[in-house]
Amino acid sequence: MPSLPFEDENLPLFTVGQVSSMLEIQQAFLRRLDEHGVVRPSRSSGRQRRYTRNEITVIQYVVRLADEGMTLPSIRRVLELEDQIRELESECDALRAALREVRQRLAELPEARGPAGSQS
Repeated sequence: MPSLPFEDENLPLFTVGQVSSMLEIQQAFLRRLDEHGVVRPSRSSGRQRRYTRNEITVIQYVVRLADEGMTLPSIRRVLELEDQIRELESECDALRAALREVRQRLAELPEARGPAGSQS
């Protein structure tokens, strides 16, 4: 059964007004998030901002950080650093998997071989 468009978390379906109502925040705050590069929604053909479900989740997080007194530039930096951490964790996971594979191949080598060039 094919998934419905609204099930796609990355589909830009929600307008500024809808997100503003859902999260009980000012539309001007959403525009400032875009202007400061904190959350950059896509635009419709009529140049209206459209938000995805993932972006709405990020906005909820941003609202919490702003309520704690963080500025928009500092929030943007936090989001950038969190993205970097996720990328590095993914890279570490890939390197660990490659290391396991190398260790497994080394373990499978015949142990009858002695050091190179030595013969009994």
